[in-house]
Amino acid sequence: MAKKSFRKVTSAKVKIFKITNRCGYAAVCLNNLTEGSTAYQAYLRMIKALRRSSYELVRLPLGKVRRLIVSKI
Repeated sequence: MAKKSFRKVTSAKVKIFKITNRCGYAAVCLNNLTEGSTAYQAYLRMIKALRRSSYELVRLPLGKVRRLIVSKI
């Protein structure tokens, strides 16, 4: 089986926001939406979702993921 090639995606394309009227965070990137109880969990789930679509997103440490949180999209 041939090795699958992934296209690189920068973390700047990921937007993480607090979900209103629910407890948790959501992440949006390239028509993918993931949810998690923390911002970091939503980011990790986004990595997996993008991998299914042949994209590669670099895993960031927790402190840098907090910079991706936006109040409004």
